[in-house]
Amino acid sequence: MAAVGAWGSAVAPARLSRVARALWAWRARRCLGQDAGAADGGKAAKPSFADEAVQNLLYKMTGLNLQKVFRPVKKELKPPKYKLMTEAQLEEATRKAIEEAKEKLIMPPVLNEREPIDDVLAEDKFLEGTESTKYVFTDLTYSIPHRERFIVVREPNGVLRKATWEERDRMIQIFFPKEGRRVIPPVIFKDEHLVTVFQQDHHEDILNMCIAQFEPDSPDYIRVHHRTYDDIEKHAKYDLLRSTRHFGGMVWYLVNKKKTDGLLIDMIHRDLLDDTTSLITLYHMVHPECQSAEEAKEGKLQGVDLIKVFAKTESQKEGYIQLALQAYEEAMATSTAS
Repeated sequence: MAAVGAWGSAVAPARLSRVARALWAWRARRCLGQDAGAADGGKAAKPSFADEAVQNLLYKMTGLNLQKVFRPVKKELKPPKYKLMTEAQLEEATRKAIEEAKEKLIMPPVLNEREPIDDVLAEDKFLEGTESTKYVFTDLTYSIPHRERFIVVREPNGVLRKATWEERDRMIQIFFPKEGRRVIPPVIFKDEHLVTVFQQDHHEDILNMCIAQFEPDSPDYIRVHHRTYDDIEKHAKYDLLRSTRHFGGMVWYLVNKKKTDGLLIDMIHRDLLDDTTSLITLYHMVHPECQSAEEAKEGKLQGVDLIKVFAKTESQKEGYIQLALQAYEEAMATSTAS
């Protein structure tokens, strides 16, 4: 099926569909971003975000706080519902709630930024000046994945080119609307407006909106996520994303940027020692060449010993981490004595 229109409408000649889809599928496969942790060049392969071992560590650190996962959202007030349950029914309801919470905590993908599209298909000079607007041609066949959908633009100067990613996203949203996504992205995603969002601690909300609005390998998706993670790290507001689907992506970002000191201290202050060792384990997986990883492997270090070696060799805030560990050990000693 095909349709025709000027800029903002879309069209694709049916006779081009088969060849065009094949060409676009090749391009899409080439452009589709790989995981941010993928290996590069001749270097030793490093784990990617999607690896099972990485996902297990990130999920473990995310935590499963049912009260936070199912916290009330702003909506029309309705009378509460009460149910009388037997012990067995309560256990079954709790089990179902845990399973539902795990679904809500599935982490969004982390991809590299997609390569720009700059392919000219034809330069028809005889068409120059015949139109004053651009024409967009879009294949509207429903069975085609959007990544493989053929979309081209005819410029007023006669150039026929493939649509840019931004043009593709706009056309696809017009003809195949996705709930929560707008044709023109809201201005709230601009850097100057993100500052206000962060001041109001709406980090999770802006990330949820970002996932709905942008593709995971788009520049805006990556920019908004990184700005959010940087603000959380700057102000040590890690708990805002704990027990949300965004916590794992934040940890992965901080580990790759070697900016884990604040999160490490936060975990120790919250008595999350297992999460602390998981964070260091992930750091060693991503940066196997670091001194801490080598010493941990040689000495088979675990727990507090692992944290101390990491603080000494990798941390920029060794003193703060040592103080946090000291307070933790004193609290444990007092708890044991009583």
